[in-house]
Amino acid sequence: MKQRLCRVVVAATAMFGVAMMAGVAQAQEDDEGIVFEDDVVEEAPVDDAAIEMEDDPAIEMDEPEDDLPEPDLAEDLADIDGPTPAGTEGPAPVQTEEQVSWQDIVTVVRKPFLKQQRTEVTPLLGITMNDNLIQHVQYGAQLSYYLTDVLAVSAEYFRYVPTLREPYDEVAFQARRLPAVNKYQQSAALNFSYVPVYGKFAVLDNYLLHWEAYFTGGVGFTQSEVIPRDPAFQPFNNFLITPNVGFSMRFFLTKFLTVNFGLRDYIFVDSFEPANRSDYATPEDAKENADSVLINNLMFQAGLSLWWPLSFEYTTFR
Repeated sequence: MKQRLCRVVVAATAMFGVAMMAGVAQAQEDDEGIVFEDDVVEEAPVDDAAIEMEDDPAIEMDEPEDDLPEPDLAEDLADIDGPTPAGTEGPAPVQTEEQVSWQDIVTVVRKPFLKQQRTEVTPLLGITMNDNLIQHVQYGAQLSYYLTDVLAVSAEYFRYVPTLREPYDEVAFQARRLPAVNKYQQSAALNFSYVPVYGKFAVLDNYLLHWEAYFTGGVGFTQSEVIPRDPAFQPFNNFLITPNVGFSMRFFLTKFLTVNFGLRDYIFVDSFEPANRSDYATPEDAKENADSVLINNLMFQAGLSLWWPLSFEYTTFR
């Protein structure tokens, strides 16, 4: 009886053990279908050749040499494109920063004409612009010295050639009376000039003509003479303090030659023959009783300037 009971227990135990083993095997097969990315660790494939080399005692590994050159990125990039043919240069190395040299500096063209510490001699011709009774043609010269390239001091002297115009005779014929007219004999002045504007323009797209504009102001004198209505009376002269202002332009032809054009306004108070000239026997009495009138003698002037020294040198680098 006891032997039979032992057999039953052993059989039950064996069956329970088989059932447990079958359950564990089934669980392992189910786990192979589930993959957790965080827990899975991929193993690198094993090279059979490497295993054979480790097992073969006849194969020895070379030790790294200490005197090998450092790798060069530029050469490696050049090797990618293939070998460079003989006689040709390889590609230029890549530069991370732009290199600057003297050739990269752009310079501004210098002024072709310098005036500082140079003397200008200018013969001038002028003509009256605003007097319809008498016209004066002036001729003379101006001597200028430039303290800087834009500031100058100058002196001028002119003589005048008067000409009575047609309206003078027309007034006398129609109104039966002659207008009071003075003629200018000479004038001189001390002036200062300032050059605020400088420029250039192309002539026929082939030649650059440089020019500048300048203002002039100064003071001097003008000598005028009365033209008597009656030739029987003697004329008298006037010595007049004369400020002047003007605007001119200068065109540069060479390093020592320029052409000038400008307008000049000579301002003075002139004395004209009195209407009742017959009441004064002498020219002095007539001058004391003369009629005073403010005159703006506007002249158009043109001249050709010669500069000394004939050449100049730049004192600064380009």
